Amino acid sequence: MTSDSFFERLQGQYSDEWPFVAYRKPGKSSVKALLQKNSKLNYSTEFTESGFVFSPFDIDEPAILIPLESSEIIEISSYHYTSEDSKDIFIGPVIDQTLNKEQHIDLIREGLDAIDSGFIDKVVLSRVEKAPLSNNAPLSILQELLSAYPLAFVYLWFHPEVGLWLGATPETLLSVRGKNATTMALAGTQAYKGSLNVDWGAKEQNEQQLVTEEIMRKLKTCTSDIKTSETSTVKAGNLLHLQTMITAKLKDNDLSRILNELHPTPAICGLPRNKAMEFIRSYENYDREFYTGFLGELNFKEHKQRNGRKSNLENNAYGSIMTVSSLYVNLRCMQIIGDEIFLYVGG
Repeated sequence: MTSDSFFERLQGQYSDEWPFVAYRKPGKSSVKALLQKNSKLNYSTEFTESGFVFSPFDIDEPAILIPLESSEIIEISSYHYTSEDSKDIFIGPVIDQTLNKEQHIDLIREGLDAIDSGFIDKVVLSRVEKAPLSNNAPLSILQELLSAYPLAFVYLWFHPEVGLWLGATPETLLSVRGKNATTMALAGTQAYKGSLNVDWGAKEQNEQQLVTEEIMRKLKTCTSDIKTSETSTVKAGNLLHLQTMITAKLKDNDLSRILNELHPTPAICGLPRNKAMEFIRSYENYDREFYTGFLGELNFKEHKQRNGRKSNLENNAYGSIMTVSSLYVNLRCMQIIGDEIFLYVGG
């Protein structure tokens, strides 16, 4: 399939108002899409289904599923961006939709007061900003994101009953291959100035350690053999973060258990989780919806060959089917409503 025909299929699905998702995994070249064959709104509560899951920030709200069994999968091996694809996304200034400057400063003060009082140890606050859209062409924005963020999970997700979301997120929530689970602790932020060799202050290093320890504590309830990597500096767009990779072995096949432990992470909610969530609901003054939720492939099947030196016939006979999931935190995302774009911003 050519890139032109791929995007034509996406445009047709969007014009017909049928659900679909198009995405590319971090560091990969291929772009995949699931085109749902009906307009039904499907949910996943136990995460036992197979498909593309789109889950909100609020843990009390259900996740939405584009099921594999009722979708067509299309894919291109790569997407090559050209200057003709480039279009201005905005036609006017970004306008803060939720809070003016003084109100946002008050929100930050409330958060600091809650920390100083001992009610919470950490809280991660956010806001939403609005801007006019230059054209009602979300696929053009997807093409821009695919070009600009090769190391992020880039996606466009649409359901006529829910809306249209796009994003380029640097953070893995959970990757599962069989019994092997991988997640990451991502914290600390500074501007990228041409080098990954930067100094991190005690505050950022302590925050990273706090997030890592909390994730490991959560994992102990449902995994074993937990290991961590060395903490490193990673680049995401024009920002740098501290990152620690964490691996573990699942005790069972219950994904809902580990997802309920991990989401929302300290990096997008706070600590303790329940109290930080209570603070966000009370003071943030807007509904995050799917911002800082999670999304990705859920329970896909992958053929695993036992011995790469065997013939194809022997591999087919002795290979096995592995269940894999690749889920990402929905950071750096936007929602398009009519001719306006809503940008979700942390801090």
